[in-house]
Amino acid sequence: MISSLRTKVLFLGVFIAPSMLLLSLLMLYPLLNSIYLSLTEFNFVYSEKPVFIGLGNYIKLLSDPEFWNAAKNTLIFATFFFILLISFSLLVALLVTSDLRGMKLLRTVVFLPIIVALSLTGVIFQWILNFKFGIVNHVLDLLHLPYLIKNWLGDPDVALFSIILVSVWRYSGIVMILFIAGLQAIPGDLYEAAKIDGAGWWHRFIYVTIPNLKETFIVTGVWGIMNSIKVFEQPFVMAYGGPAGATTTLYFYSWRSSFEFYEMGYGSAIAYVVALLVLIASGLNIFVLNRDKNLT
Repeated sequence: MISSLRTKVLFLGVFIAPSMLLLSLLMLYPLLNSIYLSLTEFNFVYSEKPVFIGLGNYIKLLSDPEFWNAAKNTLIFATFFFILLISFSLLVALLVTSDLRGMKLLRTVVFLPIIVALSLTGVIFQWILNFKFGIVNHVLDLLHLPYLIKNWLGDPDVALFSIILVSVWRYSGIVMILFIAGLQAIPGDLYEAAKIDGAGWWHRFIYVTIPNLKETFIVTGVWGIMNSIKVFEQPFVMAYGGPAGATTTLYFYSWRSSFEFYEMGYGSAIAYVVALLVLIASGLNIFVLNRDKNLT
């Protein structure tokens, strides 16, 4: 019996060990090394080796105006993007699961952008939103709406919101699919019982649909928070953080510090601030929704 157990343990160890070793090499070592780098001063072009400075990089962040500008832009982006993404995706999911005609076409149209590479999306919308020859301004001009014509990516007051709308267009397909799965999992008996009690569409939505989508809200919420705080490709490709830093986000500033200014230690510290924000926001989302679930 003991011999058989040892054989099973040895058998499992032989098969698990390569995976654990690979996981350690590809994930654990980079993770620990980046934590160490965030505690050092290291310019990989001019420095011979990292110099340990403890929390020096994190203290430096507190007095860095570019960091605070990036934090402000990230907060604005995350807030508007998250609200628009969840509300728009849920609205489309409700339409798609209804009996209205043409909803299959709507589902395809909303889901289609997810297959387009994010960097390619940025390039496409660079052309679409171009101030001089972009199609958006051209259509507005044809419609005799010149007061709506903007320099969508060149105006500091507009550029970040242009990127937010493009990001919602790009990501809403996958969130819509998650909501459709959640809506289809709600038993039809609940709606029938609510109708018998005289509940209208709005009351069925508030008291039947929303409470039964709690798990879906947790999944989509965490996913949306991650993609809203870790935003990088869109401001990088569409505006390169400009104009005048109006679209510089924390992830973009981390990349720029690391690979444009070669300050790997400082860039790593910014990246860990982003990771901390994602953990806090995701944990808060799960806590609030689970608390409401326990109360219902």
